[in-house]
Amino acid sequence: MSVRSRRRDAPAAVRWTVYVAIAIVFAIACAFLSNWQFSRNAQRSEQLALVAANYDSDPVPLADVIPAGASLKPSDEWTPVTLTGTYLADDQLLARNRAHGGTAAYEVLVPFRLDDGRVVLVDRGWVPPGEAQNAPDHVPGPPDGEVTVVVRLRPGEPLPGSGRSAPDGQVPTIHLPTVAGLVDPSAGDALERSAYGVMVSEDPAPAERPEALEAPSDDPGPHLSYAVQWILFAVMGFIFIGYIIRTERAHRREDAEAARNGEPAPVRTKKRRDADADAEDALLDTAGR
Repeated sequence: MSVRSRRRDAPAAVRWTVYVAIAIVFAIACAFLSNWQFSRNAQRSEQLALVAANYDSDPVPLADVIPAGASLKPSDEWTPVTLTGTYLADDQLLARNRAHGGTAAYEVLVPFRLDDGRVVLVDRGWVPPGEAQNAPDHVPGPPDGEVTVVVRLRPGEPLPGSGRSAPDGQVPTIHLPTVAGLVDPSAGDALERSAYGVMVSEDPAPAERPEALEAPSDDPGPHLSYAVQWILFAVMGFIFIGYIIRTERAHRREDAEAARNGEPAPVRTKKRRDADADAEDALLDTAGR
């Protein structure tokens, strides 16, 4: 007797119980994935609301958003602030492998010392990779002397999970404690660790500056549609199992009716299957002997 025959000869109640159990397990998996997508959609909605509330607001003094000794609140991300002081150009760093302009670009990071002594890392924008070396061909320098800079505040980034490093003068991510350890100690000790600033403008403006970073995307993403799709998959699983059980019951009724009437069981034609399916069944039959 083949493996397929033994599967067909199993009691109907046992087969149907297995079918329903498979559908339940599949539905639980779909529910988990759907809930995960709903959570991601909620997070994305919060991000978009934060950008809408803060991104284009009027600049305020840094002390209004991050008082001395305090940290950036999540609700204040993207808030524009005004900084007055001088760039510490000798401590300039480059954040590598940043996706801009269709390339693995570099973002230009320069510590900025405020008049009150605090130091804020300013991301002045991005520059393209170099033609023949592991660094840009040219990096526009910051303006000299006292400058008034408007920046949007962002929280620092985590260290890369892969453990990747960067050459001298570069960092793999904008991890502020790492930056503090690479710049002059007097700047590193005073560096704000909870946030850095993405430059909006400089006054006086230099003749040349890096390319401005792009505004954050307002695309909500596909998370909501994916969540609904997983729910539909769970429902379709039960519908499919119900169809199989209903078909089997109909066939059993037909066979029973034929037996009562002394007639042969109806012949049910099967769709021709491809060679791969036939080969698979042959292997199963061989293994089950």
